[in-house]
Amino acid sequence: MSVSEEYPQHPVYDKNTIEFVTVAAEYCSFVEQCAGMGERTFLDKISKLLPLLYLKMSLLPELDTYSLSELNTYVSERQYEAVRQQIQKIVGAHDEYLDVFMEDMRYSETPIVARVSENLADVYQQLRDMIGNFQSADLAIMNDSLISCQEEFQGYWGQSALNALKAIHNILYSDVEMSESEDDLNDDEGMVDFFND
Repeated sequence: MSVSEEYPQHPVYDKNTIEFVTVAAEYCSFVEQCAGMGERTFLDKISKLLPLLYLKMSLLPELDTYSLSELNTYVSERQYEAVRQQIQKIVGAHDEYLDVFMEDMRYSETPIVARVSENLADVYQQLRDMIGNFQSADLAIMNDSLISCQEEFQGYWGQSALNALKAIHNILYSDVEMSESEDDLNDDEGMVDFFND
């Protein structure tokens, strides 16, 4: 008997959960392999993935309470920084934007400089850690990883995704010049390597 047959009603196996995890995995794979991509191509794809992630997260079923399973982290500081730098290199001069939806804004009279690359790397870190734990195929760990991801979405990375999307929308639909060419995406120079950290 498979695990899904043994726990067919558990929210971890819900259609909406599977769809969210699938989109999260696509997002992570995309940002891990974006080195050498043209800015317009990158931003166009990200501008579609972010709202889809937000939607799929909002459709997650009610999850069971924490089972107190120990969750692993899969994104090291070096890997986070590698992803952030890859994105920053692609977005270039358009990486920085002024943001009013930041915690620091409460104590400032002027907008705070934020970065698309940091927003996207923050989203990546949360999703990649969730996926790594989800791949354990341990029901309690899968459940807890989704709850943790959901809580972080509500408190942090959901806003990061929206902030990045706002900035990306402005870049895509204004008169700014962007690179449209793509280098060979199979060239793994600068790609994040999770297995040789």
